[in-house]
Amino acid sequence: MQNLSPTQTYQSQLDEKTQRIKMMMAPFNAPEPNVFSSPEQHYRMRAEFRIWHEQDSLYHIMFDQKTKQRIRVDNFPIASQLINQMMVALLAEIKDKPILRQKLFQVDYLSTLSNKIIVSLLYHKKIDETWQQEATELRNTLINQGFDVQLIGRAYKTKIMLDNDFIDEILPVAGKKMIYRQVENSFTQPNAQVNIKMLEWALEATEGAKGDLLELYCGNGNFSLALARNFENVLATEIAKPSVNAAQYNIAMNNIDNVKIIRMSAEDFTQAMNGVREFRRLEGINLNDYQCETIFVDPPRSGLDEKTVEMVKNYSSILYISCNPQTLCENLETLIKTHKISKLAIFDQFPYTHHIECGVLLEKR
Repeated sequence: MQNLSPTQTYQSQLDEKTQRIKMMMAPFNAPEPNVFSSPEQHYRMRAEFRIWHEQDSLYHIMFDQKTKQRIRVDNFPIASQLINQMMVALLAEIKDKPILRQKLFQVDYLSTLSNKIIVSLLYHKKIDETWQQEATELRNTLINQGFDVQLIGRAYKTKIMLDNDFIDEILPVAGKKMIYRQVENSFTQPNAQVNIKMLEWALEATEGAKGDLLELYCGNGNFSLALARNFENVLATEIAKPSVNAAQYNIAMNNIDNVKIIRMSAEDFTQAMNGVREFRRLEGINLNDYQCETIFVDPPRSGLDEKTVEMVKNYSSILYISCNPQTLCENLETLIKTHKISKLAIFDQFPYTHHIECGVLLEKR
């Protein structure tokens, strides 16, 4: 059997995903999709590894999901080059330092295109001032090696950060540089290059939109800040406090004055919109001041709950980004009764896996 080149291997898996999505979308009369590929290597900005101790050495490992077999990982081509460089440098420095090495069981990496990285060291032991002193020396050594790094230690009910638990990403989006604060242990888009393509597709899809935008599940404002230039006002909701704080910082740093973030779940906001309940978090905000004709949703893998689906049906345009085509289709079975799909996109956020991200623009019939 002839071996496929890396390009052919990547393209063939993307073709398979594209055909699968087209078949799933066929019952909804979806148009031909725009397909956005990923870099074939060094595309993932986050990575988590267990640490395996073996006599005088230690190394990163992962477990095969099917066989549970331990796999040694000395380099990780799907992760950013910065993560790969840090993997080598970090273990070389920790190997002979008992205080940093003992009971270390996991390392998490979060990197950016702006060449910043957070390294989180997770322990099955107490960490204290002695650990902090050793970790400070480690961080200074890594800085001297050229790394722009934030170092964090985690143990049971303990978190020690030497400076910050965040880094700032800079993404070029349709001619503008966007600043996004990314917080350790909070959700960020894993594939930065594809994220840029998602943002630019969403901008193009909403070009010429009228009125205001409502966004549910806004996270750190990834989409809402980029889309703000297409709308008079943006009202966005997010439940996670660190993400809300990051979004507020991002609003200020990007000099955006037409975005308002509310710390509420999508389900609670739906109740507020429907007049079912009143919420103290909405004090001072008159929802009637917003003329939202477009709603943007990027829900978790479970998709939109039934009440939220009923709520979004009231909007002229629905922009829906989904990390789970199955639950997207389940929601579309209801939404297609009132709306038609005018745009379909496929974003290969997770190359070489069965996962695929989709985007649909629905417009009222």
